[in-house]
Amino acid sequence: MAIEIERKYLVRSDKWRKEAVGTAYRQGYLTVDPERTVRVRIAGDKGFLTIKGKTEGISRSEFEYSIPLAEATQLLDTLCLRPLIEKVRYKVNYSQHLWEIDVFAGVNEGLVLAEVELESSDDQVELPPWAGKEVTSDPRYYNASLSKFPYQSWDKE
Repeated sequence: MAIEIERKYLVRSDKWRKEAVGTAYRQGYLTVDPERTVRVRIAGDKGFLTIKGKTEGISRSEFEYSIPLAEATQLLDTLCLRPLIEKVRYKVNYSQHLWEIDVFAGVNEGLVLAEVELESSDDQVELPPWAGKEVTSDPRYYNASLSKFPYQSWDKE
């Protein structure tokens, strides 16, 4: 079984941008049931269908499949729940890990998240200086949640 193990952090500065190259993402969900999500994503010029299981701690099952770009576009335009998630994802190497930094647009504009995928839930992570508060266990920051309750609709503290 494929397992995704990741931790998420708010990003507190732009110091990561110097060496980062971004890819535009557009994604939507066919279902956002707490037990499972089914996501359609276009990353650059590639389409994907991803099925994820229930999050247990920092892990969950994940199955991802390439699909034709035209089919991904049609699914996003006709079947996915609204609003869609729009973001640019940047990849940055720091210490011994690859970090993915998502700069959200549209109804989630203003939100910048960094996530790091791990080999096991016991892996130690050296935090980059631009990583802020950890939000791994806060479901509001899951992309599926952001499609139901966009960041711009939150009461900001």
